[in-house]
Amino acid sequence: MQNKSLYINSIATVLTVAMLFSCKSNFNEVQKIGVSENQPIGIAENINLKYTDSGRVTANLISPKMLDFTNRDFGYNEFPDGIILHMYDDLNQKNTVIADYAISYKETNLIDLQGNVVVTSHKKDTLFAEQLYYDQTKEWLFTNKPVTFRQGRDLINGKGFDSDSEFKQAQVLEIDGIITLEE
Repeated sequence: MQNKSLYINSIATVLTVAMLFSCKSNFNEVQKIGVSENQPIGIAENINLKYTDSGRVTANLISPKMLDFTNRDFGYNEFPDGIILHMYDDLNQKNTVIADYAISYKETNLIDLQGNVVVTSHKKDTLFAEQLYYDQTKEWLFTNKPVTFRQGRDLINGKGFDSDSEFKQAQVLEIDGIITLEE
């Protein structure tokens, strides 16, 4: 009888240990309970976010709404109602970006701006596009969509654009025409 009890306890112990080792950590899955894969993990409204460096404002992001999807494998923040972004250089000169829609990808540091995109430099050079990408790491703007670029008195129309963020290396691709405006 005692051997039978020892035998049953041994079997119970082996089964319990086997169950413990067979369980895998599902902490990430547990965190997702109650959050639909298609829903953002956060929603921010009436954003007025200021970025600073050594006490100096370097950028000011304004948007009616931001949806946070950073819980996904390829996380991103979406601005469905557009953005206004003011960026300030070391001399406190302001460049401005306006778009009807924006999405910022966390992993690649790429921002996709869409719909009535307008980028204005402190020198009043202005880029108009329906879609524009900004590589935050390289500080580079680019698109292969139609653009109009106003530089000085010239309006340059083309299909595509490549430039650093300050328009020092601005290049309109596949130029359709150049119009020189009167002063």
